[in-house]
Amino acid sequence: MLNAAAWTALVAGLVFGLSLIVAIGPQNTYVLRQGVLRRHVATIVTICSFSDALLIAAGVGGASAALAGHRWLLSLVRTAGAVFLFGYGALAARRACRPAAARTDAGANGASWTAVAGACLAFTWLNPAVYLDTVVLLGSVANTRPGHQWWFGGGAMVASTLWFTGLGFGARLLERVFERPRAWQLLDVFVAVVMVGTGLRVLPGA
Repeated sequence: MLNAAAWTALVAGLVFGLSLIVAIGPQNTYVLRQGVLRRHVATIVTICSFSDALLIAAGVGGASAALAGHRWLLSLVRTAGAVFLFGYGALAARRACRPAAARTDAGANGASWTAVAGACLAFTWLNPAVYLDTVVLLGSVANTRPGHQWWFGGGAMVASTLWFTGLGFGARLLERVFERPRAWQLLDVFVAVVMVGTGLRVLPGA
């Protein structure tokens, strides 16, 4: 059985993990949109949850200190992430201007498993905020609990899995709202704003 300190660390990690992940950002916005479309939701939830678990483990394991000593690497990731976010933001803006195409991604292969999984991986691993929040910040906080840092990290992993599962599969409850083209148009405007705003925020020197 877990002792009181381990339970405290687990719950603290759960709460702290939710505080970081329950926010409007590129990854959550993408999961929401695909959830409403019911497009490869299980794949998206699995990728997001597993990726978060890897990043949390890296942070708890000390990767935050390694990243702190390689500023050039963070700068490279931030630049690549910003370019990707600007590109996806432009696609969302294009969809918003063409409501009839709002239910499709750009291109004929937008609904393929490969395209959806690839985009999900990009939103996860090319988002600099993931490294700053999950690896650096969460890892640093976890390591303030020597001997129980992995329980803290485990709680954060549980939070991530619960959140992405609820967001991805719960988004279908909004399906009736999105029967109207206008709703898709507004969602894509929102997506474009989030993507471009995040891209500007993560650019090196921003």
